[in-house]
Amino acid sequence: MPFEEFFDSLKNEFPELKLEYFQSNHEGLLIDKIQEAGFEKNSGIILNAGGLSHTSISLRDAVEAVPAPVVEVHISNIHKREAFRRNSYLTEVCEAHFIGLGLEGYRLGIHWLLESSFNK
Repeated sequence: MPFEEFFDSLKNEFPELKLEYFQSNHEGLLIDKIQEAGFEKNSGIILNAGGLSHTSISLRDAVEAVPAPVVEVHISNIHKREAFRRNSYLTEVCEAHFIGLGLEGYRLGIHWLLESSFNK
């Protein structure tokens, strides 16, 4: 299923939430979006940074700097891939991780944010 269709199903499943997604191949734009969303009240971020997870200290710093909880998602199991993909700079600064569960990781991330972060 294309991501756009999956995202539409998430919006239907969680109509009470203001779900948005942002995709870019540009590191600076991703950092800008994290900083924008990460300082909004009652916000949470689900982040699939792809290959930047393994290379970007700047992205890590942006996640660490925002008060919003950030959930790391990887569609594939990075621990069963090439050695250089097994390390994510984001892991230690994200609140939760869903790895290798396909698109379902996004749904689980929403549930985690609703159950863990906003209800404290």
